[in-house]
Amino acid sequence: MAEFVSDIKTILHNDADVYTILSDLNNLELVRDRIPEDKIKEFSFDKDSVTITVDPVGKVKFNVVEREPSKTIKFESEQLPFTLTMWIQLVSKGEADTKMKLTLKADLNPFIKPMVSKPLQQGLDKVADTLAQLPYGELINRGKE
Repeated sequence: MAEFVSDIKTILHNDADVYTILSDLNNLELVRDRIPEDKIKEFSFDKDSVTITVDPVGKVKFNVVEREPSKTIKFESEQLPFTLTMWIQLVSKGEADTKMKLTLKADLNPFIKPMVSKPLQQGLDKVADTLAQLPYGELINRGKE
């Protein structure tokens, strides 16, 4: 099992707001315009899953399989030739200070591991950067409208 871990990111919002936005995948609608259309195609989602098409991998579906309020959101993949699990971990350090780390575990065979390790790590880092930069306060307010 290969493991990939993002750098720890600081989000200047409380953990409850961050969790509220990230744990309901319907909130992806609020940030649809930030998703690069040249990298991700056929983007769809509901409260518990997101489906994307990424070249050269193809269609991939991620399902939320576990939620621990204000702490963890766990995803598992479908439609991949290997098992992939991802966790978003949140730790509160103060009222407007949440630390976030993404961890990805993939059951890669030894032949494919060297080819996909670098793209997986880069993708995980990009997702972590994007999630850390979301305007959580604005998204919480927009979600209440």
